[in-house]
Amino acid sequence: MAEITSIEPQKKDKNRCSIFIDGRFYCGLTLQAALKYRLKVGMHVDKPFLDEIQLETEKNTALDKALTHISATMKTEKQISDFLSKKGYTEAVCAYVLERMRYYGFLDDYAYCKAYISGTSGRGKRLIEAELIKRGADRNAIERALSECEEDEDEARAVAIKYLRGKEKTKENIYKAYKYLVSRGFSYDTAKAAVDFPDED
Repeated sequence: MAEITSIEPQKKDKNRCSIFIDGRFYCGLTLQAALKYRLKVGMHVDKPFLDEIQLETEKNTALDKALTHISATMKTEKQISDFLSKKGYTEAVCAYVLERMRYYGFLDDYAYCKAYISGTSGRGKRLIEAELIKRGADRNAIERALSECEEDEDEARAVAIKYLRGKEKTKENIYKAYKYLVSRGFSYDTAKAAVDFPDED
C-alpha cells in the first residue's frame, strides 16, 4: 500500500487540497472529501481507493470545468484529458468526463479536424497533419478528414507569389519558392505545379 506523505491546501482554490503519495503529487480532492474519508498524513491507502473517492465526489465538477474549457473553441479529446490531468483529476475521472462529453456530442476529433482544416490557409496537408497530431487529434480522424479534402493548387500558387514578391524571378529564387511550399506542407507535385520553373537552357 502507498502512504500519504502530505496533504496541502491548493493556492488557487482554498476549497481543495493536493494529496501526495510516497512524496509525489497524486491527485486533488475537495477539503470536504478529505475530511469525510479522514485522510491524513501517514495513512496507508490503495491508489484505487483515492480514485473512487475523487470519482464519487468530483466527477460532476470535473465535467463542468471541461465543458467551460471547451465553450470558447473546439478541443480534441487529448486536450481535454491533459487539461483535467493538470487540474489534478485521476484517470478514472478523466475517463468519465470524456465518455460523457462524447455521449453528448461535445467531443468529436473528426469534426475538430474538419473544422481545423476548413479554417486553415497557406499550409499543405503534411503541415496540417503535423499540427493536428500536435494537438492530440485521433490519427484515424486526421487521416479521414484529410482524405476528404483536396490540396489547393491555387492556394499554393498564392503562397508562392507572396513569397516571391519583391524578388527577381530567377531560377534560384523560384526554386527557393518551391522549397518554401514544401516546407509549408504542400506535396512535391502541388508545389511544382504552383511555381513556374523556367525552361532549361
